[in-house]
Amino acid sequence: MGERNIRLIYPPSLINVPVISQLIRRYDLTVNILRAEITPDEGWIEIQLSGETPIIQESLSWLTTQGIEVKPV
Repeated sequence: MGERNIRLIYPPSLINVPVISQLIRRYDLTVNILRAEITPDEGWIEIQLSGETPIIQESLSWLTTQGIEVKPV
């Protein structure tokens, strides 16, 4: 099992898209929300991902392809 703390930075077009829900369902990860700041125009969320290390890596790539900026915390 692996664990990663990351910050996801959302573009305005994805603020109302349930990305975290899709991430959990698609990759069967445990997600712990650490902090967030969301406005109607932009937002970021810091999360802790827990799961198999290769799956976490794959999920981070998927987030990037969705248009989410991923930064380590």
